[in-house]
Amino acid sequence: MGIHIMKILIKHKHSFGFSISIRLKTTSAQYVASRVRDPTFEKLMDKYKSLFKVIAIQDLILANPGNPSVSIDFLSRLSQKLHLNRGATSFLRKFPHIFQIYYDPSKLLPFCRLTDAALDVSKQEEKAINASLPMVADRLVRILSMSASKTVPLRAIFKLCDAHEPNTHLLKLVEGVRRNGFRAAIEDWRVVECCKEDCNVRTELRFSFKHGYPPGMKLGKNFKAKVKEWQSSPYVGPYEVVVGEKKKSKAALMAMEKRAVSIVHEFLSLTVEKMVEVEKISQFRKWFGIDFNIRDLFLDHPGIFYLSTKGKRHTVFLREAYERGCLIEPNPVYDARRRLLDLVAMGRRGRSAINSNLQDGSSSSDNDGIEAEETQQRHGSLSS
Repeated sequence: MGIHIMKILIKHKHSFGFSISIRLKTTSAQYVASRVRDPTFEKLMDKYKSLFKVIAIQDLILANPGNPSVSIDFLSRLSQKLHLNRGATSFLRKFPHIFQIYYDPSKLLPFCRLTDAALDVSKQEEKAINASLPMVADRLVRILSMSASKTVPLRAIFKLCDAHEPNTHLLKLVEGVRRNGFRAAIEDWRVVECCKEDCNVRTELRFSFKHGYPPGMKLGKNFKAKVKEWQSSPYVGPYEVVVGEKKKSKAALMAMEKRAVSIVHEFLSLTVEKMVEVEKISQFRKWFGIDFNIRDLFLDHPGIFYLSTKGKRHTVFLREAYERGCLIEPNPVYDARRRLLDLVAMGRRGRSAINSNLQDGSSSSDNDGIEAEETQQRHGSLSS
């Protein structure tokens, strides 16, 4: 009935002597779904979907340093939590370059351990992390410096590191530690661009961000004009102090938005892989003084960020840091994680060679024991 009345009013609006404007509201979910996909980042996230599950199982195995292994029965009970849709055994057998299933006669149970290649990658990453601890401290100081109160919740830091911490703890920058003098990553890019011989737009680069759009994205005249206006508008940097009350004029809102972009841009630049889950960075929104929806901020600037929804999680990438799905400037920790990602990408390729080289004393009776255990688990799950 309401739609019928609206049609009559629209048809005879001149007779009634008034005008009607209809605003179509787009929800956040619709906004995410309407974004232009980038095949390179989507293919990368397809690999990361499995990598996240592999890392979760790897951490469980390495949690027992005396005997780095875990029973298949234990993993099967965690299948739902680890999102192993086809069960633990099926998932483990998809990655023979990482996991090795064996039968323990003393416990009459099948177990899982890491292969030599996966153990080597784990040691490489641990060594790289220990060597980068001074750099981690510097990055924590930078994160605290971007906060107006020089304080962030400790739970947000632990969530960023996939750890757990009570919600009541705060991390505060102590007196005497350098708070100012930091230069944002985007400012380093501007200096490099201005020093190029063929640079004729030094004044335009003063407040600009590097842009690169998904292939196939149509850039209309209005869109280009808005980007050009946004690029040239001044703003307060991520490490600078905002003085005065917040204004609501168009120029003031644009400056606030640009500062928010600079903060999340700098935040991503401080991460190891120049990518982070949206949920994790959202934990800092209040402390960084960002009054915008973080997810919408990424979608509003597709030339700077790329948002992926693969693997039931929203992950944002810093576009300028990647080329053909790899970091342009890798670091030792990233190199180790990339090696693990390569093992994940190999899947079952070369599986026969691996099986022929295994010298773990396994026999056909061991395999029979594993098969019997799997059959027992399947029957148990069906009966329950």
